[in-house]
Amino acid sequence: MRVALLEDDPDQVALFGEWLKAAGHACETFDNGKSFVRTIKHDSYDALILDWMVPDMDGFQVLRWVRENFDWPIPVVFVTARDLEDDIVRALEEGADDYIVKPAKQRELIARLTAVVRRASPIDEGQTTIELEPFRIDLGNHMVQRDGETIEVTQKEYELIVFLFRNIGRVLSRAHILESVWGRNPDINTRTVDTHVSRIRSKLALASNSGWKLSSIYQHGYRLEKLTLN
Repeated sequence: MRVALLEDDPDQVALFGEWLKAAGHACETFDNGKSFVRTIKHDSYDALILDWMVPDMDGFQVLRWVRENFDWPIPVVFVTARDLEDDIVRALEEGADDYIVKPAKQRELIARLTAVVRRASPIDEGQTTIELEPFRIDLGNHMVQRDGETIEVTQKEYELIVFLFRNIGRVLSRAHILESVWGRNPDINTRTVDTHVSRIRSKLALASNSGWKLSSIYQHGYRLEKLTLN
């Protein structure tokens, strides 16, 4: 997972960062609400962790902004010292997916975060195939088919296809795609993403008249969509 953390306590930032890294996740941290919102406007994440009491915009204001401006239900988990029942209810009613009162516990935080992300995903990561007409992706044999015909793709093209199909309907930033498919490799830049997306669009015939569209989103990245044809 790629997680954005809003937390202004350096000790908590270091602790949560270690926990997420140990669980195999990437974490980007922010110490104030305004910088957090500025970044998530143009970047993409699998989940958000919010403290409530932070400078500029508090966590509740950030949550409200996210639910008013995001076009998909990104998982949001509060981790905060505010423990009043009214605060917990208020956050959940405004769209938080879970609420943890500090001090957080490592295994519980990771388990809760994983659970809300799993619920938000349109694809079950435990399945062995992804079947969305006319495509069939065999995850065991790394095979991509359209209308029963195998499409020849490179390993990275295959990994990118799987990532896009696991995130149908989401706007994915180039940085998110790069990190998820190529890892944190300083020798690879976002032009690599553009090149591979172009190849995939051509090989899979992802044109609007086919019922699928792989769109370029200005100043952001890409979105794979299944269209409704009249």
